[in-house]
Amino acid sequence: MMSKIGINPANSIPAFYTGQSIFLTGATGFVGKVFIEKVLRSCPDIREIFLLMRPSNKISTVEKFEKMLRSPLFDRLRDERPSSFNKLIPIPGDSSEEGLGLSPADRQTLIERVTIVVHNSASVKFNDTIKYAIFVNTRSTRDICVLAESMNNLKALVYVSTTYAQTDCHVVEEKVYPPKANWRKLIKIVESLDDHSLNIFTSKYMDNAVNTYVFSKNLAEGVIQDYSTSLPCVILRLSMVMPAISEPYPGWTDSVNGPVGLFILNRKGLQHVTYCGNVCHDWIPVDVVVKSLLQVIWKRGVTTVMPDTAPLVFNCSSSNVHTMTQQTNMKLISSNVREIPFEDIVWTSDTITLYNHIVFYILFTLWQVFPALLMDFILKCFNRKPMFLKFQRKVYVVNCAIKYFSFNEWTFGNTNTMALNETVPPDNEKEFKFHLKVDRYEYLRSALLSVKKFVLKEDMSQAGFNAAKAHTRRIHLLVAAFKTCVIVGTLWAIYHRKIYSFFLLFHLIYSFNLIMS
Repeated sequence: MMSKIGINPANSIPAFYTGQSIFLTGATGFVGKVFIEKVLRSCPDIREIFLLMRPSNKISTVEKFEKMLRSPLFDRLRDERPSSFNKLIPIPGDSSEEGLGLSPADRQTLIERVTIVVHNSASVKFNDTIKYAIFVNTRSTRDICVLAESMNNLKALVYVSTTYAQTDCHVVEEKVYPPKANWRKLIKIVESLDDHSLNIFTSKYMDNAVNTYVFSKNLAEGVIQDYSTSLPCVILRLSMVMPAISEPYPGWTDSVNGPVGLFILNRKGLQHVTYCGNVCHDWIPVDVVVKSLLQVIWKRGVTTVMPDTAPLVFNCSSSNVHTMTQQTNMKLISSNVREIPFEDIVWTSDTITLYNHIVFYILFTLWQVFPALLMDFILKCFNRKPMFLKFQRKVYVVNCAIKYFSFNEWTFGNTNTMALNETVPPDNEKEFKFHLKVDRYEYLRSALLSVKKFVLKEDMSQAGFNAAKAHTRRIHLLVAAFKTCVIVGTLWAIYHRKIYSFFLLFHLIYSFNLIMS
């Protein structure tokens, strides 16, 4: 692509990004990596991208950066623009530390050179302590804004939020909402109090927020609102981020967060009951997210900022396009699984969706905890470390943690997002305009293949598929034989008056239901 210098940035997205320097947090996350790949591939005249990366005791920042670049995500970029990787500059830092953990030299470099800030890092765990959630999701946002105020050439500061930051509103519009608490006071409180005191007062501070994630993200939006009087701020709220539609590859994902992780558990035969309501869940493909992110940066960058300007707000969602329930989605996925089997499944992927927590608890114990105990016993017999019970405990915790989202439904207005998408210049539509209406079956099929290849790293050859199908058939026969023995044995016991427990009769009915399904 030729350089866009000399072209009006308002009429060309690549021209706007020419010579720009981006500071990106959350660079190693699902959205962050896809954003990096897209910018380098579609905006070749970008000057540089600074990546905030947290070092650890096991791996340095440079090693973490090199590991990230070895991802298959960047294979297309390696083929088309191998020199573009030289524009990536890793910066050691930590969003959970005050001042982002930046060294004075790195901080000065960012102040002098950065023109666009994308604050994408966040802790997405629902059960974080309030201290950690506030530090990572709220205080880091304040520190980003403080840093941005020192940047003389800043064109846009985009805060990547979540549409679920306003869970008390069942219709979430593209506007700023008052935060649930004073974010300045909350930061001071969590900095000064010990963990024990904070645990006691957590419910008081959180008001009616669902969890610490939602609460801290809500406060972070309040930070952006307050700093928008002096900074060119944008709030981009995302719904559930799912595999890509087409870029860089159809169905691309390497993340096990959210529905993808639960789906893998189910298809591996590790989850047979799920606690979920019959509601529509809003989801958005990651390549749509990245294109929308590039659009809002461009929009804010070419818009004159007036004093006391409120931040632009965009909901990156699809509730006005995709209205299928989770159960319908699972049926579509199941029809694909017969064609695309997973390797080394331990049981069939029979799943029952339950709305009653007591019934869910009983069946979870019967069909996931008891088998896990048996599997751990077998592992101990072979001097192997038991792991299944610990794993099932985590599965149960996850089901309970997402209960609020599984039984409630929201409408996320996206008028601003869709209108901005229509303003993409005609010459840029191929690279920067997104389309939400897709063939659901083909989309899920591509996502399944991507999960199998990039997440589970399974054999994608025909021989590998044949071996997986053969193993699946053997498991199905084994499970059918086991269920038949259970039913026959239970009937025999009842007939001979050996067992009078209603519990076992309930177990029989459930077993029969699984076989019939």
